[in-house]
Amino acid sequence: MHMRKGNGGRSGLFSPAVLLAAVFVWLGSASPRAASGDISGVVNGPDGPEAGVWVIAETDELETLLIKIVVTDDDGRFLIPELPDATFDVWVRGYGLKDSTPVESAPGAELSLSAAAATPAEAAEIYPASYWSSLLEAPPPSAFPGTGPSGNGIGRGMTSQEAWVDQMKQGCQLCHQIGSKITREITHIRDRFDSTVDAWDHRVMFGQVGGWMNRILAGMGRQRAIAMYADWTDRIAGGELPPPPPRPQGVERNLVITMWDWGHGYSFVHDEVVSDKRDPRVNANGPLYGVSMSDDHLVIGDPVSHRSTSLQVPVRDPATTTWEPFVQDNFEPSPFWGEQPIMNAPANLHNPMMDGKGRVWMTSRVRPIPNDAWCQEGSGHPSASYFPLARSSRQASYFDPATQKFVLVDTCYETHHLQFAEDADDTLWFSGDTQVIGWLSTGMLDRTGDERVSQGWCPTVLDTNGDGRITRPWNEPGAGAEGDSSRDTRINGFAYGIIPHPVDGSIWVARTGAVPGRLVRLELGDNPPETCKAEVYEPPYGTDSVPREQWGYAPRGIDVTRDGIIWTALSGSGHLASFDRSKCAVTSGPTATGQQCPEGWTLYPTPGPQMKGVDFAGSADFHYYNWVDQFDTLGLGRDVPIANGTSSDSLLALLPATGEWVIMRVPYPLGFYTRGLDGRVDDPTTGWKGRGTYADFGTIANWHLEGGKNTNSKIVKFQMRPHPLAN
Repeated sequence: MHMRKGNGGRSGLFSPAVLLAAVFVWLGSASPRAASGDISGVVNGPDGPEAGVWVIAETDELETLLIKIVVTDDDGRFLIPELPDATFDVWVRGYGLKDSTPVESAPGAELSLSAAAATPAEAAEIYPASYWSSLLEAPPPSAFPGTGPSGNGIGRGMTSQEAWVDQMKQGCQLCHQIGSKITREITHIRDRFDSTVDAWDHRVMFGQVGGWMNRILAGMGRQRAIAMYADWTDRIAGGELPPPPPRPQGVERNLVITMWDWGHGYSFVHDEVVSDKRDPRVNANGPLYGVSMSDDHLVIGDPVSHRSTSLQVPVRDPATTTWEPFVQDNFEPSPFWGEQPIMNAPANLHNPMMDGKGRVWMTSRVRPIPNDAWCQEGSGHPSASYFPLARSSRQASYFDPATQKFVLVDTCYETHHLQFAEDADDTLWFSGDTQVIGWLSTGMLDRTGDERVSQGWCPTVLDTNGDGRITRPWNEPGAGAEGDSSRDTRINGFAYGIIPHPVDGSIWVARTGAVPGRLVRLELGDNPPETCKAEVYEPPYGTDSVPREQWGYAPRGIDVTRDGIIWTALSGSGHLASFDRSKCAVTSGPTATGQQCPEGWTLYPTPGPQMKGVDFAGSADFHYYNWVDQFDTLGLGRDVPIANGTSSDSLLALLPATGEWVIMRVPYPLGFYTRGLDGRVDDPTTGWKGRGTYADFGTIANWHLEGGKNTNSKIVKFQMRPHPLAN
């Protein structure tokens, strides 16, 4: 067998370690009995049975690489369930231990695995990236606001330390796990440069997205940011180590992880979908879908046959060009790919969502950016007449598995994420536009085939004059004190996440924007767009009504419980936050500009280390998005909110009744970078075996993952069984 493993003597990105391990067949009575399809046994360390360590089984004998991971119980016992007929490499990884030497095994076997103790430096090699990034030291609060290149070198847009931290996360960690081995070290290019600063100065220019990285750093203050990263790298090279993470505890030891490869070595599989968010029985036992943003492919995984395929997503207009950061010429050669352009994506796929028919809807580009006349001023389209739109850089499409065909849908508004409402016409709502919130009646589109009459959009206008309705003219964004107090006020900003409310039919978006960011609620009224009315709510920040240690910022993902409580991941401050509008005394009027309802917010700091030099709300964790398990597909209960632990190799589930966190760590391969997640029930009669929560495992640079170049993106299934030995 040929395995692609990293740390612990296996080929890949990581340097081999000296391992002391013994493996033999276990015949003792303390071992759980393995059933056909299971591998079971016990793990021993230097001082006896090892609790809370991972046992990993991997095979490449199927059509896709398959990995299954479980956690040992209090007595060091394990059971890996539901394995196909194949030969597996089985081995141990755990905090404080060296990786054990893999042993070949097969379903039905009972094993004893032994692993040796690791030195602190050896142990830290498998810590999540966020633990390493916690050693980054941001400029002190006294250095802000930035005064630019001729001043303190910090960008003038960096108004506070929080703004700097947010840019580090939503700029740099948006694409990479900052703190992974390849990012925290510079050894692969250091010899080419005179200093670590020079090496960092060049590394952020490599490859097709070098220009994008440089724009992010320019906003922070490029030289000041590079000096921060170089100092971090030098301290790590000098032996500085992060604090150790905890081993899995309690119900965390009940976790079963299954993952399949899909795509190829440079597929940037951005997001996934397996079922209809409104009904997790849709597509039971069916294919798993992901969108590869680097090459416009819909990747498809079959969890039953362990196969993976992909289909090219088309564009309508051949003049459609690739996404701007993926330009293919005039880039600094990559240390991994040289001058080879590996990203070409005119369709610019982003986020998939499934409808009740099993069709996979996507935000994707179908034509060049300028809008046609029917979207603009002078058009007879109701929304264009009310608020014309001149451009859209991404639109929509869907794949119909029944016909194996793609259908392209032009939209006047820009798209990013998408979610179905719970209405008779299966209305699909889109985030992504800075000016409006757009919708598409998929039922009407099916009946008429007319993409123009099936869509509409509303600007986000606040009822700041308090008369209960929106009237024109209104104050435009940025009017501030110069605005007319007798008018309403339009607000704008990039709408990142979106969710329709299942109780009152309103639409909520997360606008990340400048610190602290905001949630916007859109009420449609009986005749949209004329009757649309918006409300805005910001996390508590910069206000005397809430203690400073309870401030938060940068809402990004957004979801909702069945009874209407909004949940959002505050990616900047490192919180999962709930918002209950029913607690708000003020929702509209002249004071309802964002900070009017601190009583509606509850902030839960996510687990993980604090960033160096940040006094409050500075968790090193980055949360790309969040999701609410409305139908208990995972096994922790209905309406459990889950944050993507995008920089900590994990999903982070919060049990709101107790405030307890359940950390579901993916220990191998290191670099679990996840954006989207959803759940499915394949068979409700089989308990935990018939359900699961799924997440994508992909980054813009798969070669940064453990295993190095040609490591594939993956789709990951999470299941909570009743105890660690359940089969």
